[in-house]
Amino acid sequence: MASLLVTAAFAAASSDSAPVNAALSGVFGSISMTAWICLLIPQLIANYKAQRADGLSMAFLIVWLLGDATNLIGALFTRLAPTAVALASYFCVADVVLISQCVYYNTRNARRQKRAAAGLSEQSPLLAQHRNSSKPTEGEVDPTKSTESRDDIPDGSSWANNALSLVAVYVIGLCGWYVSYKAGAWGSEDPSAPEPHSTEKAPLEIVGLVLGYASAVCYLCARIPQIIKNYQEKSCEGLAILFFMLSLTGNLMYGLSLVAYSQDRDYLLKALPWLMGSVGTIVEDCIIFVQFRLYSNNPRSTVAQA
Repeated sequence: MASLLVTAAFAAASSDSAPVNAALSGVFGSISMTAWICLLIPQLIANYKAQRADGLSMAFLIVWLLGDATNLIGALFTRLAPTAVALASYFCVADVVLISQCVYYNTRNARRQKRAAAGLSEQSPLLAQHRNSSKPTEGEVDPTKSTESRDDIPDGSSWANNALSLVAVYVIGLCGWYVSYKAGAWGSEDPSAPEPHSTEKAPLEIVGLVLGYASAVCYLCARIPQIIKNYQEKSCEGLAILFFMLSLTGNLMYGLSLVAYSQDRDYLLKALPWLMGSVGTIVEDCIIFVQFRLYSNNPRSTVAQA
């Protein structure tokens, strides 16, 4: 996610890239950034509509937050531009908002479940006495059965909406790059300009590299709890598939932006931790897509749990 900001420092430091390579890297990077900015919105909306968030693994969200926090610290240590630090901060704030929403819904629904269980326990003698007379006849709805919406299961229309959303991300990202290009954001800097604090640059780059590996580990480990949760419950109910589609788009475009900018060995070695994190999360997102396909019609076995 925010690893794009830290690795951009390496790209900016390379001055021998061909203009075409730099342009392709800029386009891919702009699309990736657009996907990241919009990433959490589909899941926030899905949780709000369902008034629950038990489909998400809290371990997944917390480890992801650690990865974004690590990248924010890396951006501060490497003294990136204020806009880069602001975007890294946005990612952390967005993570906290999603985690807070999940905690709120899980806590509220757990309390409601306890109240309902207590009320059911008090009325159990009456229910047992009138069990036969209260059976629903044919065509009636059993009030003890769950009537929760299954809007999260993708159908033809939702797949079309998700595809249109991805197209919008690509168009906005491309337009964003074009506007920044026309504004001169991709102009080459004066190579003769002195670099301030050059004596402090080496240790800061080492710190940034260490933080990059730490964030890559966090991103790679984050989805594992979610994959395990889906497998154990044999369901992807409560998850917004667009959330993972945007994640895959962001990681794919980000990786392409790194490789397109330069194929120099030293450059790729510096960017290796972030590249590994992107490729690894793409593989894990694909596993989740397979789970969506396998478990699309299955409700979660732990619907009422926090």
